[in-house]
Amino acid sequence: MPPQRLFTLPRQESLVLPAVLNPFLHELHLTAGKTFKLVLLGVVLVPVRVLCMVVFLLLAWPFAAFATLRLPTKLSAEPTKGWRRCLSYVAVSVAGRIFFYIMGFRIIIKGTRVSSKEAPILAVAPHSSFFDGIVCVIAGLPSTVSRSENLHTPVFGRFLRCLQPVLVSRVDPDSRKNTILEIERRATSAGKWPQVLIFPEGTCTNRSCLITFKQGAFIPGVPVQPVILRYPNSVDTVTWTWQGYKARTLLLLTLCQLYTKVEIEFLLPHVPSEEEKSDPCLFASRVRSIMATSLGLPVTDHTYEDCRLMISAGELTLPMEAGLVEFTKISRKLNLKWDNIKKELEGFANVANAAKGGRIGIEEFSKFLKLPISPVLQELFALFDRNGDSTIDFREYVIGLAVLCRPVNNEETIHMAFKLFDTDDDEHITEDEFSSLLRSSLGIPDLDVTKLFQDIDVDGSGKITYEEFKDFALKHPQYAKLFTTYLDLQRYHALQTEQEPDITLAGNKVAPEIVNEDSTSDKKDD
Repeated sequence: MPPQRLFTLPRQESLVLPAVLNPFLHELHLTAGKTFKLVLLGVVLVPVRVLCMVVFLLLAWPFAAFATLRLPTKLSAEPTKGWRRCLSYVAVSVAGRIFFYIMGFRIIIKGTRVSSKEAPILAVAPHSSFFDGIVCVIAGLPSTVSRSENLHTPVFGRFLRCLQPVLVSRVDPDSRKNTILEIERRATSAGKWPQVLIFPEGTCTNRSCLITFKQGAFIPGVPVQPVILRYPNSVDTVTWTWQGYKARTLLLLTLCQLYTKVEIEFLLPHVPSEEEKSDPCLFASRVRSIMATSLGLPVTDHTYEDCRLMISAGELTLPMEAGLVEFTKISRKLNLKWDNIKKELEGFANVANAAKGGRIGIEEFSKFLKLPISPVLQELFALFDRNGDSTIDFREYVIGLAVLCRPVNNEETIHMAFKLFDTDDDEHITEDEFSSLLRSSLGIPDLDVTKLFQDIDVDGSGKITYEEFKDFALKHPQYAKLFTTYLDLQRYHALQTEQEPDITLAGNKVAPEIVNEDSTSDKKDD
């Protein structure tokens, strides 16, 4: 059972767990009957479909090659017209429909796509598969955003060039800025360029929610037409996520299906207000809300950076899902950058690797702080443990450090703690002084704090200077909160003894900050 709380800490609603904990996980559960059916159909369908696909690609490729003959591979100044445009339409739109039909896709189209003048940008979500490229086929040769190296992919690179994509380069430090400028140039061309098709989520999910929309599609401040994708199949062989089947496995399983249904729904264009034009984040959020309502899905603040943290967690031998923190929300409300959170993940891994499941229990917490389990330690642990399940996951760890520990880990608190330890006022803390205070405060007479003392005493002099004490405290903010929690507990018991329950802890001059999450995490609105 979790320890009983003496102090109630308000839990801000905007930092509660999301409706979907892991949108990057896809598990395909096949019964024996479905497996047998896939194998039986695959024996017949896969060879026939692969042969037809290869033959058809060879027939369609000359159209794409001729349409893009002598076209620059870099950004085009003008859209293709005349015979080039006609050949590109045949190579991509007409041939693409036939190609997907051969693969077994049955396309259901709802709504109407408007012209480039009415909505220069198409925002497509949820993005869950490499098969989502089918929207380009249906939407009539829109421009897309693609990595520059994709243009040099054998065969398919030519088809991609027919779309005159906005190119993103990994080696160009100005690529992101140039990409946004190019999207803005095309979107504000008054219909001269075809529509720009963008997947604003920026990465694939399992379609259980809509994650944070990137702002690129919304910076131009022009009308956007939302496009919804659905795959209403009994067996989901198309979803391609960070935790799931590899692309070639999903392709094979999809080819084994008798058919695969896909629904593409064009919603009414969203014309931005003046407020949305000046705030791309707000514009993106409102378009996402419209799409989520139509889909009947929740929204979360996960983003591609969560995927990067998942990979880092795996490299640190943690479960990949341990890295999920809802990066957009955490970074904005707690003013943390990706590098900061990555560093916290490394510190978390040092503690959590001793436990199973990538979570910290009270025992691991105790070992990490090199202190025995005591009421003070239990109270600090309970402050971190936001959902009361007697463990601390990485998300709780990051929030705890940012909201609870760092605000009280200031010069005043560190100096006060040093003075309490330095009982003879000689500007040094001996091991006897150090252990004496900890033994009395924790109520453990035989407490051994030699290892903790040695960690603080970096020069091995047998005495801790203020600089050593301060440097250690700044690198380990958990101890500052542990110290103030001890003072709060002492004051609480003193007040109880004096029978003055009306006096609160707000007037604590030694540790004035019983941290209210509202004051720290509400620096910026959601």
